[in-house]
Amino acid sequence: MRQYVYFALSSESITAREMTAFLGIEPDETTVRGSRRTAPVANPVSHSWKIACRDGGLQVDEQINMVTDRLRPHARRIAELAEQLATQDPSPSPAVLQIVRYFNDSDEADSPQLPNSPDHPNLFGWHLDRAVLDFLAATGAVLDVDEYDMTPAAADE
Repeated sequence: MRQYVYFALSSESITAREMTAFLGIEPDETTVRGSRRTAPVANPVSHSWKIACRDGGLQVDEQINMVTDRLRPHARRIAELAEQLATQDPSPSPAVLQIVRYFNDSDEADSPQLPNSPDHPNLFGWHLDRAVLDFLAATGAVLDVDEYDMTPAAADE
């Protein structure tokens, strides 16, 4: 299994650089997604500012805690920016805690052979504790979980 977690702020009009200046926190990652229309000029349609945990071998709740522990001292500023972004952009939610998990990913070397052993923790279960729920509520963030089964299709299908 391969999994990662990130907290993102997204906007159609405010760049990741402007978000960084407002928050005073350097992001781990930024993205700019362009519009599908290129004429007369391609304009960015989405800017994202992200704090991420991509460390392998951790349970999802451990990854979530690593991200939210870094952001919790800045929750008030994050909430202010998320509210500003929500009033400027029509997107559903400018703040998101994203969890992405790939099951049966044969290319991933750290898949547990003996789940729940000290060397290979059980990565399947996870939970959100009160501190994480409070952080999501305080910042107006939504939770989005994407899970993908990467089992190769059988040859006879």
